[in-house]
Amino acid sequence: MSTVRTSDFGTGALSRAAALIHTLLTVEALLLLTASPGLAGLLLLGPDPAGLPLAALCLLPLGPALSAALYALHHRSRDLTELRPARAFLRGWRLNAVPALKLWTPLLAWLTVIAFTLTHFSATGLPGRWALLLAAIGAGALLWGAHALVLTSLFTFRARDTARLAGYFLFRHGRATLAAASLLILTAALTAWLTEALPALLAAPLLLSLLHGSRTVITQTQEEFTA
Repeated sequence: MSTVRTSDFGTGALSRAAALIHTLLTVEALLLLTASPGLAGLLLLGPDPAGLPLAALCLLPLGPALSAALYALHHRSRDLTELRPARAFLRGWRLNAVPALKLWTPLLAWLTVIAFTLTHFSATGLPGRWALLLAAIGAGALLWGAHALVLTSLFTFRARDTARLAGYFLFRHGRATLAAASLLILTAALTAWLTEALPALLAAPLLLSLLHGSRTVITQTQEEFTA
């Protein structure tokens, strides 16, 4: 009869799966908790386009929460005996809250301007092709934001350097950008077809997928842009 060594505990496939589930649930709970003031405000606003500026303010806490979640997921342990996802999340929030806000705030402001213009486009008197151009610019800004969020969560750069790197990787690593685009489309589809709350409840696995799709970006940043 085979025996299980103590040193092997926590390293098997079942243990790794349990560790992943535990990490995802913990990170999800902490993300919702830290972003809850803004998310609660969103529920009170309703769908009126006039409330877009207030919606942007409500989304401000989400930036640091997403950054902390990415940090915790990136540093997660695959060993059931070495799980500290809550500690990693809180450390990520302390390290990245301010850097994330430096990028998250202007991104939200820019997207709010685009969304407000599109929802009131008939009043602008501009040709319809300008609406398509604005929508494309907004999509590009979201993809840039996905790269910037990963970079600011895992590395310590100045905000302007992170912004430049995110723009560089937007075109340099098309596969990573396409992976981010797929996640954004999935999030939009879940919101439109089911409920606005579903992407928030699935934020942890979506962010884990973002990390997986950004592996080339992370690797190149480690090799070429860090000492």
